[in-house]
Amino acid sequence: MAGKGTPATAVLTKQKIAHSLHTYEHDPKHDSYGLEAAEALGVTPSQVFKTLVADVDGKLTVGVVPVTGQLDLKALAAAAGGKRAKMAEAAAAQRATGYVLGGISPLGQRSRLPVVIDSSAETFDTVFCSGGRRGLEIELAPADLIRLTSATVAAIGG
Repeated sequence: MAGKGTPATAVLTKQKIAHSLHTYEHDPKHDSYGLEAAEALGVTPSQVFKTLVADVDGKLTVGVVPVTGQLDLKALAAAAGGKRAKMAEAAAAQRATGYVLGGISPLGQRSRLPVVIDSSAETFDTVFCSGGRRGLEIELAPADLIRLTSATVAAIGG
């Protein structure tokens, strides 16, 4: 499994985007996928971003925020042009993205969902996000992540 690509890595390869892949052994007992990734890779947790799927006025929307914080649902709704947001059901998130929880990547999703990336991403030279499975992180320039996902950038991390 370690060498197997994912839809997220395929997008990066196809688009010829500079990136690095980082793997680690996922511990099923760890209570935070994102903090586990930061610890395992020895990187600043605020540079590691988690991908969360929310329901904004009945439409699935992706929020990408630092693992050190929470997704501000009100800010996400506003950034997505909606009124209300709530976390999506796990099954709906997995079905729409084609990824399992803890491995949802903002890249290469089964359905192209609107993406909002927290503005703190732009303060780093590179950021880390899930590569499409637990134990696989992609490191890339925030501008590339924003462009590839056609993301809106807003302060959505609380």
